[in-house]
Amino acid sequence: MSESKVSLKLLIDTKSKRVLFAEAGKDFVDFIFHILSLPLATVIRLIGKNGMVGCLGNLYDSIENLNDSYIQHGQTKDVVLKPKVQTPITSVPLLLLKNKPTEKSFYGCSHCYTISNISDDPTVKCPKCWNSMKQQMKYVAPARVIQESNDGGGLVKGVVTYMVMDDLMVKPVSTISSIALLNQFNVKEMGALKEKEVNFGMKEALKLLKASLRTNKVLTTVFLNDI
Repeated sequence: MSESKVSLKLLIDTKSKRVLFAEAGKDFVDFIFHILSLPLATVIRLIGKNGMVGCLGNLYDSIENLNDSYIQHGQTKDVVLKPKVQTPITSVPLLLLKNKPTEKSFYGCSHCYTISNISDDPTVKCPKCWNSMKQQMKYVAPARVIQESNDGGGLVKGVVTYMVMDDLMVKPVSTISSIALLNQFNVKEMGALKEKEVNFGMKEALKLLKASLRTNKVLTTVFLNDI
């Protein structure tokens, strides 16, 4: 399967060698907003333990190296190290994750078909007849989820272009905001400004995640510098 990529248009100040902002569509904005919902352990695993500032990498190491004999019966280290990404937003483009989280399955009793007992484990015994609850139940999505799917999923609407600042502040694009931004950055030489279209995929996503934990010049770091 080919890597998923989105396109961004950068406005670069070549004199100061920085990205002023990027014009981006819904896919990129949904992605950077989705970072806030990622579990810490997922972030550590994605950018590497050595890429973390502080002691969180040590916590990850401690659990990873802990002998299974110290883990509670019925628990696994993956509950903490590889938590399932839970988000109320459907169809977010998870560029960071090679595999999207699998949908949870639910099961009922395949013998007495009781609807009063439901399990997420098909090996559990039915409390009424003691047969395995392995009859997979069909999940019916609420109208809100169906509407989100029809709208393309994610969090933001796709009918506008968004302006993403170097420090990841996001706002809808407007001529007024663009002019105000140039004044804010004290841009004197319009000839020093350059537009550049770039692709954003897995490599850039990991760099962005790492840069967002270290600097407020994220886009400049990802597209103009090495980290």
